[in-house]
Amino acid sequence: MAFLGNDAWSVPSLRALAASRHPVVLVVTRAPKPAGRGNEPRSTPVAEEARRLGLELAEVETVRTGPGFKRLAASVPDVLAVVAYGEILPPTVLHLPRVAPVNLHFSLLPELRGAAPVQTALLAGMERTGVTTILMDKGLDTGPIILQREVPILPDDDAGSLGARLAEVGAELLVETVDLLAAGPVAPRPQDPSLATFAPRFGPEDRRLDWSNPARLLANLVRALSPEPGATTTFRGQPLRVLRAEVVPAEGEPGTIVEVRKDGFVVATADGGFAPRLVQPAGKRVMDARDFVNGYRPQVGERLG
Repeated sequence: MAFLGNDAWSVPSLRALAASRHPVVLVVTRAPKPAGRGNEPRSTPVAEEARRLGLELAEVETVRTGPGFKRLAASVPDVLAVVAYGEILPPTVLHLPRVAPVNLHFSLLPELRGAAPVQTALLAGMERTGVTTILMDKGLDTGPIILQREVPILPDDDAGSLGARLAEVGAELLVETVDLLAAGPVAPRPQDPSLATFAPRFGPEDRRLDWSNPARLLANLVRALSPEPGATTTFRGQPLRVLRAEVVPAEGEPGTIVEVRKDGFVVATADGGFAPRLVQPAGKRVMDARDFVNGYRPQVGERLG
């Protein structure tokens, strides 16, 4: 089996497969990219885990062509397991495994096809989501379904906690899927395209808190973008990240601070009040709302954004 992944959410699947009865002959992940204050090249979490497990590793720019494709083809995998890899694979790659190319997706397909299913589920205020394994085809998350498992979304979930939980459940499901494939032919269920919804990647503009929206939607956006990259606004002309927030009763001009207390402050929205609970001013540490109030002294009537 060959494994393709980049994200921290890929790691539980790699770890589970390495512990299974199915040998992982090659792990493929993105080449190191500059990161951090020193801008030093940093390997992906998958690369670090592959080294820890002593697995054969290829850090490449792409597997679509060139050295990455040649390295993957030379591994002659029975199964290609793909988890949060972030690259649409062409038929030339999908035809490499002897048995099947399999993708683990973090939603109950055909719901939330795309790059950001965890974040979109939270933004939409959904109460449940799940994980799905599919036989990959040339479409974006359109292949027939092998297995699915539902996972509840908890009231205090953000993208970090929900994604981590889905990654663990998904790892179990991926091993079950490979077990099925090893046992013989499977009969995957085609997706119903009429039920498809989509979860495109969030761009910088999608992170901005727009106070003309209801407080509930803004609080969901904070959940969807926490802990990284965070929802954004401005305070006194400087960027302010909001990493946790609550909906509270309030009225007033959207974007205006309408209440300041010792433990925090409230911003009016188009419908209801938005109370930041965890924030990060530009160049500063993450702090709770009490520390922000003590340090910055926001005033009723000041505007954010």
